[in-house]
Amino acid sequence: MLSILKKEFNGFLNSLIAYIVITVFLVAIGMFMWVFPESSVLEYGFADLQTLFNMAPWLFLFLIPAITMRTFAEEKREGTIELLLTKPLTDLELVLGKYFAALLLALFALVPTLLYYYSVYALGSPQGNIDSAAVVGSYIGLVFLAGVFTAIGVFASSVSDNQIISFVVAVFLCYIIFTGFDLISSIPFWGSSSYLISQLGISYHYAAISKGLIDSRDVLYFLSVIAVMILATKLVLESRKW
Repeated sequence: MLSILKKEFNGFLNSLIAYIVITVFLVAIGMFMWVFPESSVLEYGFADLQTLFNMAPWLFLFLIPAITMRTFAEEKREGTIELLLTKPLTDLELVLGKYFAALLLALFALVPTLLYYYSVYALGSPQGNIDSAAVVGSYIGLVFLAGVFTAIGVFASSVSDNQIISFVVAVFLCYIIFTGFDLISSIPFWGSSSYLISQLGISYHYAAISKGLIDSRDVLYFLSVIAVMILATKLVLESRKW
């Protein structure tokens, strides 16, 4: 698995994908945080990173599928998937290797945003007037969110040999699981069950963790979704034997 992870991660770094994704993410977040008056920290008047944590999920919604769309689709298109599957690796190890390589790149894009935290920390009046516990919780929420989106993206890449189709499928599935359940629960038809339906979506659990309170139920939710998508990807690979 580690050999696949290293190979895939080096492949990302040797292409323009990594640099484009990280650059687009940081520039977009920077524009929302410091330039656009509707969301600028300077205009908001409070020392927090709420803009970052509100916008990052929507940027991840497109950027992570852009990272993962090539993981299996490219292998299928170039005909190297069969050669890869003959290596002394189980299907699960192959999936996990590609998954963690893509996830590592997505998390790597978050590291420079710590500069935004330091900037807001320094600009606070008095200095350091920022809820660091909430910031840490929000970063943990973003890590879990990236984990889920990456698992969905890898699954989408495994079902098609076309990278564009994989990208579109991944964006659609990420959108549905992130905010789709909130939209469904808002329909009056569900009555008292609407709250339970909203809990099926990522946004509910992401919002809970972003408050700085790490609840085991939220963590279990994220890990369960990741596990389901990874096992679904493994099942797709195994279908070649049927």
